[in-house]
Amino acid sequence: MVAKQEEFWERDNFLVITDGTKPAIKWTIDELRKRSKAISVLDLSDKPMEGSVSDIDSVPDTVKNVIIGITRTEPARVIEKLAEKGIVDFWVHWKTDTCDVNHLEYDPKFSIITGRCPMLYLGSGASIHGFHRLIAKTLGKY
Repeated sequence: MVAKQEEFWERDNFLVITDGTKPAIKWTIDELRKRSKAISVLDLSDKPMEGSVSDIDSVPDTVKNVIIGITRTEPARVIEKLAEKGIVDFWVHWKTDTCDVNHLEYDPKFSIITGRCPMLYLGSGASIHGFHRLIAKTLGKY
């Protein structure tokens, strides 16, 4: 049986939201591009990366799955705004989920994964992320 975390990464269409405070989000963007996934980036930092959008209204209507790794803005408010665009599938990066995000997890219209680093699932076996994955699997936290 495929875990919902693994199934999330089998999808083809992603929006990654960053504010530049979580390095793993940049690695996530790079890894998704290596895998030829359709990816948009919403960059809420003071210096947005080239090719990214800088506000929710500019997010393409084709987006279906969102990875959030922000600490300067309440992620739950971002989820609520994206839900207005019909987006319901979210991955909120480990240590960026908040009490408000945890409350949204109980709303049946959302599918929200929290408490996990994307690179635990995307990183290669011969990297720190692969080692992290091995430890997580051993401890039953994968």
